Amino acid sequence: MKVIVLGAGIIGVTSAYQLAKSGHEVIVVDRQEGPAFETSFANAGEVSFGYCSPWAAPGIPMKAIKWLFMQYAPLILRPKVDVAMLCWLVRMLSNCTSERYAINKSRMLRLADYSRISLAALRAETDIAYDERMQGTLQLFRTQQQFDASGKDVKALAADGIPYEVLDRDGCIRAEPALAHVRDKIVGGLLTPKDETGDCFKFTNALAKKVEELGVRFAYDTQIKGLDVAGGRVRSVICDREILRADAVVVALGSYSSLLLKPLGITLPVYPVKGYSLTIPITDASRAPESTVMDETYKIAITRLGDRIRVGGMAEISGYTNDLGQARRRTLEHSVTDLFPGGEVSNASFWSGLRPMTPDGTPVIGPTKITGLFLNTGHGTLGWTMSSGSARVIADLVSGRKPEIDATDLAISRYSG
Repeated sequence: MKVIVLGAGIIGVTSAYQLAKSGHEVIVVDRQEGPAFETSFANAGEVSFGYCSPWAAPGIPMKAIKWLFMQYAPLILRPKVDVAMLCWLVRMLSNCTSERYAINKSRMLRLADYSRISLAALRAETDIAYDERMQGTLQLFRTQQQFDASGKDVKALAADGIPYEVLDRDGCIRAEPALAHVRDKIVGGLLTPKDETGDCFKFTNALAKKVEELGVRFAYDTQIKGLDVAGGRVRSVICDREILRADAVVVALGSYSSLLLKPLGITLPVYPVKGYSLTIPITDASRAPESTVMDETYKIAITRLGDRIRVGGMAEISGYTNDLGQARRRTLEHSVTDLFPGGEVSNASFWSGLRPMTPDGTPVIGPTKITGLFLNTGHGTLGWTMSSGSARVIADLVSGRKPEIDATDLAISRYSG
């Protein structure tokens, strides 16, 4: 079949790889000049198969109110007259129950663990390098309350067979020796040792070259105007310079997926939640993390990427804006210098990207009501983590094969009830 993938970020490129391996003729379309120039460009660098949770959780509404008044807030809400934002917020709040949290987290862990297996296979097949490390994620607790609240995550990890270690202060320092400089600020931690780290931009660009070798065509600097649908079936992608005929289309446009689908009568509850990052050169390796440290207080990930530290996090709900607020930079700088003092944050590069979030945290992967039109989007903060597994699922579905994991509750149809 002739398959068009819309989007050349981490989700689109991994999808193209698996589709090409399945024998399809593939074209990838993107408005940027190359792969991974938007949300995949400078994300936190985590590949968090174990540290994988929905934002919608019990207690979040009350925490959110508190966060809005913190100096270094992990959540920023800029209300505006936006029906999509309001509907998304209402749906997210409806998922902040223990029952919904357990269901959503189980879905996410299922896909993330499959992605762990899939990424290992992809790495073996391609032998690409991307500043990868395999030393786990340490979720760091500064307070006893945070440590005690981690029990629900431990229960979910145990239920799904995901390896973990609950650590005291000394255990955290054994995992991340540089934390010895700030031992009095640590209560404990939760280590997920199967997690990985890596530069998503490097990975996506290296994989795109392999994908081209498989015969995939990349149409960069191309604006997507819409989809041509007739008789309940997708026929083509209308672009600014050409019309691309297709037997199937995979929408992997992140936060912009819902805008493309709206004229077709498809309501996709994916909304942009902006995140920020700093990339800091390492000047003293003894004061840098070995892998990823997740600062639970500020919801910020501090990750080692070769000779750099990537500091990423926060959730700003402000629509499709991509400005760089200096207050957000100060939050990132505070978290990293408080735990790893001595870094040259003044020399850091500052970036922001729009994460495509669903209200239940789980991405949307699967068919739509239009024949031949498939979705692979809505991965939120976990696109890098879930990309390889998501790509294999969507390649199976497009090819008419049954995926290796249960994917029925990943499709957009879960929102129709």
